[in-house]
Amino acid sequence: MHEAFMQVTRLLADLGHPHRPRWLDVPARTCQEAAEALGLTTGQIAKSVIFRRKADDAAVLVVASGDKRVDEKKVAALVGPVGRADADFVKSKTGYSIGGVAPVGHATPPVTLIDRELFRFDEVWAAAGHPNGVFRLSPGDLERLTGAPVADVVQA
Repeated sequence: MHEAFMQVTRLLADLGHPHRPRWLDVPARTCQEAAEALGLTTGQIAKSVIFRRKADDAAVLVVASGDKRVDEKKVAALVGPVGRADADFVKSKTGYSIGGVAPVGHATPPVTLIDRELFRFDEVWAAAGHPNGVFRLSPGDLERLTGAPVADVVQA
């Protein structure tokens, strides 16, 4: 198994999370791929979107429902002006490659926001450090594991 996947697996166990991550037979780099592999709706995929905060170059992680588009202006209103993050920035700040960014266990702790739209579902699935790795959790688990606030961060 991939090292980042194993790190997320260990971290979740250490945090007392009851659901062990799953290794999928196919990569799930997009919300659609993940939903199809798991037999879920796209909205049940908790996608990790990384922005670069302009003031201090901090990573801003928005964990959003897979069927919603993150609204950069809403995010900026909460954390300050942000811009897009390229693959090198994402890898250096999180320790993960795009398509496998877990909501926990980052190399440098990001500023994190949780999309309130995830609370439409009892159960969601997030990346576990690799495009083939995913784990199950409730939106409340996500809030507990990250310590992040829940906010309106997506387009209407």
